[in-house]
Amino acid sequence: MSTITIPVLDENELQNGQMKEVDFGQGGKVLLSKLANKIHTTSAFCTHYGAPLAKGILVADGRVTCPWHGACFNICTGDIEDAPAPNAIHSFKAEVKDGKIYVTANQSDTLKENKSRFPTLRTNYITEGPGVVIVGGGAGALHAIESLREVLTVTTSRSLFSARRLMLPLTGGTRLSKALITDASKVEWRPLVELENKFGVLFRTGVELTTWIYAIQTVTGVITKSNQVIIDGEEKLAYEHLVLATGGTPRRLPIPGFDLQNVHTLRHVQDAQKIDANLQEGKRLVVIGSSFISMELVVAVSKRKLASIDVIALEDYPFERVLGVEIGKALKEFHESQGIKFHPSTKVNKIQASDVDPSLASGVEIEGGTFIPADVIVAGVGVVPATDFLKGSGIPLERDGSVTVDELLRVADLENVYALGDIATYPDKTLGEPRRIEHWNVASNHGRAIGRTIAGRGEPFNKIPVFWSAQGQQLRYTGNGVGFEDVIIKGKPSELKFVAYYTKGNKVIAVASMQADPLVMKCSELLRLGKMPSASEIRAGKVWALPTHSFKY
Repeated sequence: MSTITIPVLDENELQNGQMKEVDFGQGGKVLLSKLANKIHTTSAFCTHYGAPLAKGILVADGRVTCPWHGACFNICTGDIEDAPAPNAIHSFKAEVKDGKIYVTANQSDTLKENKSRFPTLRTNYITEGPGVVIVGGGAGALHAIESLREVLTVTTSRSLFSARRLMLPLTGGTRLSKALITDASKVEWRPLVELENKFGVLFRTGVELTTWIYAIQTVTGVITKSNQVIIDGEEKLAYEHLVLATGGTPRRLPIPGFDLQNVHTLRHVQDAQKIDANLQEGKRLVVIGSSFISMELVVAVSKRKLASIDVIALEDYPFERVLGVEIGKALKEFHESQGIKFHPSTKVNKIQASDVDPSLASGVEIEGGTFIPADVIVAGVGVVPATDFLKGSGIPLERDGSVTVDELLRVADLENVYALGDIATYPDKTLGEPRRIEHWNVASNHGRAIGRTIAGRGEPFNKIPVFWSAQGQQLRYTGNGVGFEDVIIKGKPSELKFVAYYTKGNKVIAVASMQADPLVMKCSELLRLGKMPSASEIRAGKVWALPTHSFKY
């Protein structure tokens, strides 16, 4: 389809600091944004889940944030600013003639199904020599690769690195619990062939390059003194820069019966496949833990006509430590209305083996001796950093197994070694103290930041975490509310329609909402910019706005 130029809007209908989605020809849509009296035109939809960007947040530094999941784009170029966007958006030419805004675009690029723009990457990669070794294959690894290649397309004064990826397939885990996805292709970030051919990545898997098979070759050690990674205890691979992106492994309870065949954790596609195969109509499910993983799984299978679903939790209410008692109580009541039975403030004594088949569990015994029968048991009790291979490497580990990094995500005293995601304890801007956050979106933005640092464009990491979860309604959350002292609630949690502000002293450190988009994303930008209103101002009902008039292109 050819490029065309058409008028889309009267100039006086777009005010400074405003965004508008407008029609472009037959079925097309574009997003108009105006900052500092300059008009910019991009794709109208987020490349993550297709959210309309016009309902998102526009800020004075040229960022437009998706209203649903916090993906962020540069309105001038369409480039990715923040994860979870997997691709950039298109940028089109805009000009004003005779009082009308004209846009020039290839009409096919304005269609929702063509919203993504593949990044422009170099093809003359150097694939010999030490280069960048990335240990891991999740969201953080992918975004490190993409960020590195994106920046290097314009960083011609530096040598190009080869990026090697080891250990695991490049797939994403967030949808495993939300929808119990069993098809690996539906959670794959990018096909391996694409990463090899277009991003110049050299893979070390030791098996045929399929999208779901675990790698046979694994990293078993690191020698920082000689800049080497050890593979399978034998081969030594040199690195110039090392990125540790191994993520976490599901925590296993030290109780009898945890190793029985129908007791599962949920981390990879293979786990989802096993749970899905066993969890058919009429089966009894016991979930240990009321974490986000646990409760998302409950939502995903609640319509399967199971005989029973029991949740055993250490807390009185799900998410109580993160969301507080009132929100946790409302979510518990919602799940109970769907037939879920909770066993709050309870520990599991043991998992009982079946008399018929001792390799299978027949149920769970909880404190007090109560027995809960089960055909399938899933434990969602957190993860531990996958860092055992780093023992003796010269990279210090914290008591929880994590790696402490600085504001550039570098390991202390090792300027060429980085850690991200579940294994990284990093300076958190919200609290002003080191934190480790287990969420793939944090890992993704860590990866993007590390790629830029290696390419010579590093800056202190200051992204504000953004989370979401399906719990009857879409729950949005931003910031880091660990250890909050008070919560200010606007709305009705019992109707799953609210905004909750989590505070320490007079400072707001996190915000959660249901049915209030895009308020949480707005607060995420306010937290990033240091302009979030105080707790006393929110209690007083202060109305606030984001800065949109100081932008300089």
